[in-house]
Amino acid sequence: MITSKLPNVGITIFTQMSQLAAQTGALNLSQGFPDFDGPQALRDAVGRHIAQGHNQYSPMTGLPALRQQIAAKIARSYGVSVDADQEVTVTPGATQAIFCAIAAVVHSGDEVIVFDPCYDSYEPAVQLAGGRCVHVQLGLDDFAIDFQKLGEALSPRTRMIILNSPHNPSGALISRAELDQLAALIRDRDIYLISDEVYEHLVFDGVAHASVLAHEELYQRAFVVSSFGKTYHVTGWKTGYVVAPAALTAELRKVHQYVSFCGVTPLQYALADYMADHPEHVEELPDFYQAKRDLFCDLLAPSRFSFKRVAGTYFQLVDYSQIRPDLNDVDMAVWMTREHGVATIPVSVFYQNPPEGQRLVRLCFAKREETLREAAEKLCVI
Repeated sequence: MITSKLPNVGITIFTQMSQLAAQTGALNLSQGFPDFDGPQALRDAVGRHIAQGHNQYSPMTGLPALRQQIAAKIARSYGVSVDADQEVTVTPGATQAIFCAIAAVVHSGDEVIVFDPCYDSYEPAVQLAGGRCVHVQLGLDDFAIDFQKLGEALSPRTRMIILNSPHNPSGALISRAELDQLAALIRDRDIYLISDEVYEHLVFDGVAHASVLAHEELYQRAFVVSSFGKTYHVTGWKTGYVVAPAALTAELRKVHQYVSFCGVTPLQYALADYMADHPEHVEELPDFYQAKRDLFCDLLAPSRFSFKRVAGTYFQLVDYSQIRPDLNDVDMAVWMTREHGVATIPVSVFYQNPPEGQRLVRLCFAKREETLREAAEKLCVI
């Protein structure tokens, strides 16, 4: 008989809803991926590098040219200098980077604080490392950190805190002032951070992303994770990176080299070329996705859903309390998919203990204009 190390884990809600969308022919606004392709020059570069024979292992830490481009982007975006050789590691996806960071520093019996609603990959990684997640609920209206609750959750066993900003699923942002508050709270404690910043360039309304990379005190104890898939519209490439001080990077690489060893070589060459030739791409992303957010929200305005425009990411939460308050959000997501042809993600799956009476589903607006218009037309008649 198998004794599962993850007895409470099944197929993710993202897979379930995408499968249901495919079975029913619904528009898939559930799983977070664009229905448009990445830049043509980036895609062309992959074929070029495959043809040039760049098809063998890259260095375990990542292609040097790509790590240098990452360091250059960080300098432009946040005004800080990181060592491309000692602090930057390219990984096959941000999820793998998070897994390796947790495995590197979390020991049996350690506690890891996560903020609900939180992304579903965090807790299984902590459990596999022998740790235990302590869930701290974010504010119900603004999804902000309650620092009193956080302080009460800290214990001598707390080894790590996982931050996520811009936040999936809510789109909320952590401010520089909140980072300062966190620094003061854990200053005299031996606690590491993971800062999941995969949506770092999807921040709207002229607001600057407050990265842990730019917080000198917090960075000294942090693994900062980002995603090329999110930034360059190529989620299927599963390529990301993690930036951490040299000592933490050394520990992360000990795990990374035995999980995957390296990322996909021609993709790294292509990304290095494109980043060098098109540094403006990341600067244009906020306006690109804000236009999609605003179009989608304008189209949803006549509907019976209520919502506030998100501050970041490419997800919009909508409240369906005025439509089917009798349904919990999982049943609502299934009903919307089967009966109205739009697949969504129920927000309760991001909680250990979902708030009673919460009626929220998450919609992905990383879609072509025609997709957003068709989806909004369907949603407005519910």
